[in-house]
Amino acid sequence: MYGLATIASMELNCVPVQMNLNLLPSRAEMEQAACSKDASYDGVFFVAVRTTGIFCRPSCPARAKLENVEFFPTIRDAVLAGYRPCKRCHPLLVYGALPDWVTTLIQRVETAPDLKITAAELRELKTTPERVRRWFREHYGMTFVEWCRSRRLANALTQIRAGATLDDVVFANQYESHSGFREAFSKVFGVPPGQSQTSDFVATQILETPLGALLVGAVERGICAIAYTDKQMLEHNYATIRKHFGYPILPVTNHHIEHLRDELACYFAGKLTEFTTPLVPQGTAFQEKVWSELQRIPYGTTISYDELARRIGQPTAVRAVARANGMNRIDILIPCHRVIGKDGQLTGYNGGIWRKRLLLELERTGKLPSHETIQ
Repeated sequence: MYGLATIASMELNCVPVQMNLNLLPSRAEMEQAACSKDASYDGVFFVAVRTTGIFCRPSCPARAKLENVEFFPTIRDAVLAGYRPCKRCHPLLVYGALPDWVTTLIQRVETAPDLKITAAELRELKTTPERVRRWFREHYGMTFVEWCRSRRLANALTQIRAGATLDDVVFANQYESHSGFREAFSKVFGVPPGQSQTSDFVATQILETPLGALLVGAVERGICAIAYTDKQMLEHNYATIRKHFGYPILPVTNHHIEHLRDELACYFAGKLTEFTTPLVPQGTAFQEKVWSELQRIPYGTTISYDELARRIGQPTAVRAVARANGMNRIDILIPCHRVIGKDGQLTGYNGGIWRKRLLLELERTGKLPSHETIQ
């Protein structure tokens, strides 16, 4: 059984640890955030304590002397440096617990979508416009203003599809005029409201898992993207989805995402061996053929790339099969992690070899290594 630190030490022999320190705030700012247990920095960086071998969120209640602390921009960097996750603050679930001021802002927007929040009100929440802007850009790939606008427009599209009149939609979403609504709607969806019945968008949410945060995208027909993410990768993940599907990306949920949320919880608890959430794996005919075959690999088993090529009837196309495997955009549900090298060695994985090893361990034993086994 492998723990995170054990996996990290194994991977150091074949994967160079490249840590972009320019992505971090200044050392002084991080020290101040860690000393004040500032939750608004959760996900911006991680705090690792040399004397205990543990890494934490900045908001973790545990305390350590600053001379024993180092900082990392991502979970992966901390793991590959040999640190294990804290059992008090659970840094692998960093996106699961929102700072109180973020929760308050979101609740206000849900209650009154057209509410204008002033700088003075933000200061009452013990934050600033700059921090709000940075936090939403880092966690949602957009500013708070853009996030509010996206929520309103997604709600408007849902109402239009349900048969609401334009007057009702404009009034319900508190737009000052029909022309202003049409302009905002057309800018996001590419068509005016009257032509939007066939329009789609990618609903996106960040779901917490024991292996870190997943950015999940869903269109009306099903899940179209699942990717491991962190603060540094988030904008790249959004750009990839936007480029591939050509749809607007809105920070909302839908019934496919909520169904997936429940299934992932059961999967990581070792209680689910087959997903039922509908998928929309958009690719070339060859890629989709490979991805379809991947879904036929039974839970708890692995096959080689050679075997995968044979199963699709193209035994000489091993390299092309490997490329298609690497282009899979729906991690876990299209189980590319179940494909290994011909010699039994684990090969590349979008989420990192350490995650691939843990997924296979979960499927082999029905459980992930416990915190007690992470040595």
